[in-house]
Amino acid sequence: MTKSPARRAKRASAVLVLCAGLLLSVPPVMALAPPPAQKATQGEGYRLPSAALQAVVDAPRAPTLSLSPRRDLAAMLQTPPLPSIAQVAAPELKLAGLRINPKTVSDSRFSFGSKLWLISTVDGAERQISGLPQPLSVASLAWSPDQKYLAFNQVDPASGANELWLVDVGTASARRVAQDLNSIVGNGYAWLPGGTELLVMQRPAGRGAPPASDGVPTGPAVQQTEAGQGVRSVRTYQDLLKNEDDARLFEYYLQAQPTRVAINGQATPVGAVGIYLGLAASPDGNYLLSQRVQRPFSYAVPVSRFPRNIEVLDAQGKLVHTVARLPLVDGLPTGNDAVPTGVRSISWRADAAATLVWAEAQDGGDPSRDTAIRDAVLMQAAPFDKPPVTLAQLGSRYAGITWGRGDLALLDESWWKTRQVKQWKIAPDHPEQAPVLLSARSDDDRYGDPGEPVLQADAAGRSRLQLSADGNSFYRIGAGASAEGDRPFLDKVDLHSGKAERLFHSQAPYYEMPLALIDGESPRVLSYRESNDVPANLFARGLDADATPRQLTRFAHPLPALRGVKKEQIRYQRNDGVALTGDLLLPPGYDPKKDGPRPLLMWAYPAEFKSAEDASQVTGSPHRFNAVSYWGPQAFLAKGYVVLSAPTMPIIGEGDAEPNDTYIEQLVASAQAAVDEVVKRGVADRERIAVGGHSYGAFMTANLLAHTRLFKAGIARSGAYNRTLTPFGFQAEERNYWQAQEVYLKMSPFNYAQQIKDPILFIHGAEDNNSGTFPLQSERMFAAVKGLGGTSRLVMLPNESHAYRARESIMTMLAESEELLDKWLAAPASTGGKKR
Repeated sequence: MTKSPARRAKRASAVLVLCAGLLLSVPPVMALAPPPAQKATQGEGYRLPSAALQAVVDAPRAPTLSLSPRRDLAAMLQTPPLPSIAQVAAPELKLAGLRINPKTVSDSRFSFGSKLWLISTVDGAERQISGLPQPLSVASLAWSPDQKYLAFNQVDPASGANELWLVDVGTASARRVAQDLNSIVGNGYAWLPGGTELLVMQRPAGRGAPPASDGVPTGPAVQQTEAGQGVRSVRTYQDLLKNEDDARLFEYYLQAQPTRVAINGQATPVGAVGIYLGLAASPDGNYLLSQRVQRPFSYAVPVSRFPRNIEVLDAQGKLVHTVARLPLVDGLPTGNDAVPTGVRSISWRADAAATLVWAEAQDGGDPSRDTAIRDAVLMQAAPFDKPPVTLAQLGSRYAGITWGRGDLALLDESWWKTRQVKQWKIAPDHPEQAPVLLSARSDDDRYGDPGEPVLQADAAGRSRLQLSADGNSFYRIGAGASAEGDRPFLDKVDLHSGKAERLFHSQAPYYEMPLALIDGESPRVLSYRESNDVPANLFARGLDADATPRQLTRFAHPLPALRGVKKEQIRYQRNDGVALTGDLLLPPGYDPKKDGPRPLLMWAYPAEFKSAEDASQVTGSPHRFNAVSYWGPQAFLAKGYVVLSAPTMPIIGEGDAEPNDTYIEQLVASAQAAVDEVVKRGVADRERIAVGGHSYGAFMTANLLAHTRLFKAGIARSGAYNRTLTPFGFQAEERNYWQAQEVYLKMSPFNYAQQIKDPILFIHGAEDNNSGTFPLQSERMFAAVKGLGGTSRLVMLPNESHAYRARESIMTMLAESEELLDKWLAAPASTGGKKR
């Protein structure tokens, strides 16, 4: 990806669905020119790879899990195989950075849950649900705060239905309670405190037909800027509004009527129709925090940066208080720490009846300004007739608060430039009390990561810190990165001393990630446990050291033919002393000593660091399930190839140095070290190694082929190759083109296309909406290689975005990659590659 990373605190309990608020044809062009006597062809149609790779694409997926508030139940949702190109090619609107299905008035998506059931986390007993719509097409799930109901959004692209359904947990039966949802922004619904009503975004009554255009322009699309505004960086966004016709369509489809819907289906409109980016109830249910988009819209930035009014409404939707009227944000100062001025990251305090909390930049949002205080965190309680109070003043950017109770919350701050992150213990009811520093470290330091706080839903359905029975401790779940690989853990942290007691630690030969802690007389941990040949399954265990885990699910290996893949987490060193790691995977039955070296596919994605020490830390785990997905390189294990997956490619800039100042040198050194290591181990022939990657990994691939002859071929999917087309930054690069022109030019493989002497396959979604990786990047890069006499092939996948979705597209992607590898690496097995 070419978006700047947002390395903020992530919740380890991401699998828990605890909803707190409402957020709201061209044929494929295939042009590889091997051997010179053959001409490039076009319009070849979709292709099928060999049977072994087809089996990978069609392998069943494991269901996803959503734990209930009390965590004694879970909802299991099964997703079917990939959609067809006919589904993916359905009409789609691209407006203000959004992709919209106009038929369902929802965000444009093609993967839905097709089977839903309940499972006990006590004994694993399953319960089937009656009355579900057919065909089932679930877009999202949300448990009621009292766990009596499970709400889900039924979106059926075939019929155009966008409905809200409830599962009565007691009777395990489902029924529809609302229709005509607008779920373009967010899920389109959220539970209100108490669990007897939901706040639903519905299409306005009598809205009529969408505005039509006769194709005759009403005038030019005009943008203007004036001197004196300073440097304002704007990323290369896509799917933006282009004219007033687009603006009217945007207004038509985004308009929504907030409605209270009772569990019996009774509906009551709340407030005015508008374009809502957020509408969230206070914990006491008496107020609504509203964020509505206003004109003027922009042709340069997406909807998230349009002007908006932030207001507090009462429970009936009447205006109570205006928090802020935010202007259009059409650019930011230079740097990944730059933010807009004014109210930012506003939300309800989860542990209070009705108190707003937000951040405001104190440095004009400009990280280049020299100031001790970067952000202020402000707090204002109902009835909002008194000025906000300052909860905290921070030396870096506000990164969120985990709420506990009046005397306890955890506040996070971060600064990208230095990678420094801090966590403070604060007393929100007593802002005059000095905060207590709990941790301060580099965000790149995985070994020092203390983990994320464990959350628990309160009676209002709000996620809050899970505290021990005596109230003196809280819990953390972490990845447990170490020199032995990742070993997830569960810690109990004393609030007074700050000391952590380890309650659980994953042990070889398993990789076991805790999901939740259930307190009580016999506390137990719910976790996902996996090993090399056994996929992740749900387990429950007591906290005693000798406790026997109880298996609750029994998901089978999705590809039994690939059981027996051997994985080793290899470690080696770059020529400058930086330690590197990677997952070396050998196909079933392959013995390097007996069979000799094989062709190898290396697949990577570079990452930036501020220290060599952090860059040298081990990533991943040798005990994780050998998942063979169609998306990564592991699929080619089915063909007998050796795979080096995720070899670390650190780009380091210590002190005042910027990582990208020596990007090419470090990238080449890392690749050289990886190649030397697999050759030394006897698993790869130096003359039969290919490299590949997606997005920034594709950018890496083109650079490696331009600056080395280490690889016999390359696969570059959905990359960006000319950095002058992303002039206001890319990936982690903060400087703009005019500040670091030499770096931008040197890092662009487009400028070195004449040096690409080995065949390279470019694949790109023709409708890529990722910032910076617009399809033109691959088209121009291919044209350069072609025009300079190189060997290349370009495959543009119709109707596909940055990640490909249709089964036909995925099959073609694999068939094209397979053909390249088999031809130039002398495949270890016969190939398919038939036309469909």
